[in-house]
Amino acid sequence: MHGTLEEILKNENIDVLKCMQCGVCSASCPSGRHMTLNVRKLVRRASRKIFDLGEEEMWMCTTCYTCQERCPRKIRIADTILAVRSKAVLEGFMKFHHRNVAHMFIETGHAVPINQENIDKREKLGLRRLPATVASRDQALDDLKKLLRSCSFDMLVEYDSNE
Repeated sequence: MHGTLEEILKNENIDVLKCMQCGVCSASCPSGRHMTLNVRKLVRRASRKIFDLGEEEMWMCTTCYTCQERCPRKIRIADTILAVRSKAVLEGFMKFHHRNVAHMFIETGHAVPINQENIDKREKLGLRRLPATVASRDQALDDLKKLLRSCSFDMLVEYDSNE
């Protein structure tokens, strides 16, 4: 993902200029109800090519895709936010909490902690202690770590395996 953000959006076939500012994206955003996230404003700024890679709002999106699914113009809003974030990370901008999630993913194969509290919740719900993912298979976690190293994900998120 190299080039200007405008080139990236064009290569990803994301056309934010189709936005008619109807507000469906903002009204349906679950994060927007609890934070200052205003999806419509982000789309408007993207259409004007005004990108602040360190902008707080861009990092508040949980990428649930609700805005994108409900957009009457079929604008790939969540994909746009992800493209902007990707460019931001390549430029050296990444929020502390997102970096921590990336580190946890490298260490455990999960973005949600598999701690005793979550294990207890799983058991209470009648689920297995560990999800049927890399967390329950040592070789799979080793393979994931090799894959992440091979594409320099660890360097991108500034992960030090000696921590």
